[in-house]
Parts: sequence; C-alpha cells; structure tokens
Amino acid sequence: MAAAPSPPSDLLLLAVDLQPGLLAAIDPAGALTRDCRFALAAATGLGLPVAFTEQVPAKLGATTPALRAAAPSAPVWAKNTFSALGDPAVRGALLAPRGPRHLLLAGIETPICVYQTAIDALRAELEVTVLTDCVGARRPADAAAALAALARLGCHLLPAETVFYALAQDARHPFFRGLTALVKARAADHGSSAPNL
Repeated sequence: MAAAPSPPSDLLLLAVDLQPGLLAAIDPAGALTRDCRFALAAATGLGLPVAFTEQVPAKLGATTPALRAAAPSAPVWAKNTFSALGDPAVRGALLAPRGPRHLLLAGIETPICVYQTAIDALRAELEVTVLTDCVGARRPADAAAALAALARLGCHLLPAETVFYALAQDARHPFFRGLTALVKARAADHGSSAPNL
C-alpha cells in the first residue's frame, strides 16, 4: 500500500471570530457552528495546523467552547482590527518565514472580518481559500457580494468537503474513514438547512 500523502506544510485553517456574541446574530440555528466544527475536526484529523482569532474578546467573549474543543492546542489570537492581518501579532505569526503560504478561511462575518482578512492575505502574497459553507453573515446579499469580489481578486471559493477530500487525495489515506464519518455526521446534523453565506 502506498504511503498517504502528507498535508501541505504551508497550509493553515484560520477560524475567524467564532464567538458566541457574534454567532448569536448570525447563526441562531447552529448550522454554521456545525459546519465550522466539521472543518476544524477535518483539518485536525488531516494533520493541518489550525488557529483562531477573537474579535475584542473582552467584550464579545472567547471562541465558542464546542469549536475550541475541536482544536484545543491551536493558538488563539485576540484582535481589535477587522482583518486578522491588521493585528501586528497575528500578522507576524502568519507572515513569518516559516508561516503558512495558503490560508483556509472559516468564520464570521463574511463581508467584514473574513473579507478584510482575505484581502490582506492576498496583498501579502498568500494564497486564500474561503470555505464557503463555513463562513456566515447577518445579510446573505452582503456576503454574496463580498465572496464575488474575493473571487475576482483570486481567492478560491470552495465548500469544506471539496477541500478536505482534495487534501486526503485517496481512499487509502489513514484519515479517509475518519473524514467520511465526519461527513456522514455532518449530513445527519444538517437535514435540509439553508446555506450560511
């Protein structure tokens, strides 16, 4: 049997501002939280690094515990700026010589923090993929406009399953069964819920 491919060492899943104070306005039914939990668990299972940002955590609280539990050893960076890369500590970590060259973005809010983080990452010559089913906004039309603008600028816009199966590459990957179990659990959780945008 062939060895499983190693995850790209220059890839990072950045979970942006998944805090209860923000999620309450964007994700009252919990669909986005479940989708982000899937992405965090899939990334962790595939051996990808993960990090969290928190927007003004003194006011908005820490990352939702269920999401933090999916990647408990991941760094958490507090920020006041809307763009994660607008914060000097986050920028320094993400743009370090051995830092990621490709960001997978999940979180909220699509037309504000996710959009501005993606723009700054592109300006810093990072590749960016927005996990379209793992971002959310109060107004879907605003999110759609922001995602369309990001696509025109060169961001990849893909659903999480597409990205994580592409990273696994093969049914012989050691985490393939784990990934498939996460996909089935996610489908059972969702039923027929609407997209987050």
